[in-house]
Amino acid sequence: MESPITVRPARPDEYAEAGAVTARAYEEFAPKEHGDWEAYLRRIADVAGRADRTAVLVALDGDTLVGSATLELDGRVSQEPERPLAPDEAHLRMLGVHPDHRRRGIARHLVDASIELARSRGKRRLTLDTGPPMRAARAMYEAMGFRQSGIREMGSGLCLYSYELPLDQPAALDAR
Repeated sequence: MESPITVRPARPDEYAEAGAVTARAYEEFAPKEHGDWEAYLRRIADVAGRADRTAVLVALDGDTLVGSATLELDGRVSQEPERPLAPDEAHLRMLGVHPDHRRRGIARHLVDASIELARSRGKRRLTLDTGPPMRAARAMYEAMGFRQSGIREMGSGLCLYSYELPLDQPAALDAR
């Protein structure tokens, strides 16, 4: 029998493990032609480097840390002058579930917890960006009521799909 999944804020003694699990979740999406992907994986793994200015949530299967998500509530992970965080916005970043623990609703638990945290902080919308190869993630976001709001060109042929969920209405219900 599987343990119940719990989601809570990451503790400092979990930062390294949360970062390693999340970076592992992104490895399969690494485009071979982009050399800067290794630097991005290191950034994903650096939970300690962002925990002082973001909310980092972890998902636990019993005592095993199986995923994490970063939520920008008051500012960005890194200062992006061209994309400041709007006062009514929370932005979900670096959501990842270890590949050995996927397809059990863990990512959905992390998104649900992010939605509740954003609402509790008075945010009116939750935004996120995801890549074209992340089809399962996009399907989950759309099933939860997120709507695509644009495409961001990242250079070198990379693009991200931007999504937004209004938080002034109940989350979408679907079969879990």
